[in-house]
Amino acid sequence: QVQLVESGGGVVQAGGSLRLSCAPSTTISNVSIRGWFRQAPGQERELVATIVGGSITDYGDSVKGRATVSVDTAKNMVYLQMNSLKPEDTAVYYCNYRTLRGVGYWGQGTQVTVSS
Repeated sequence: QVQLVESGGGVVQAGGSLRLSCAPSTTISNVSIRGWFRQAPGQERELVATIVGGSITDYGDSVKGRATVSVDTAKNMVYLQMNSLKPEDTAVYYCNYRTLRGVGYWGQGTQVTVSS
């Protein structure tokens, strides 16, 4: 079964930065969209960032100007650089891939905790 594996989460102080990475556990072909979502306790999962192909990006309003999503298509990996972190960025971060046929894959999530 295909899984996405996130890494790079942890505890960081407010104002700090972190970089999340996501890679598939096995081959996923024809990926069209890669992205990051997050879910804080008691809240719905929300968009952080998506990237279509290698360059068309979209960001959630709460992270615009502080987040950068990028992709290494050769490795089929997606990254999320987050700067100027705030306590409200605390959440479990999930990566998501969607293929041209509309098949979606999720990772198990990685916890990001921002301390004030």
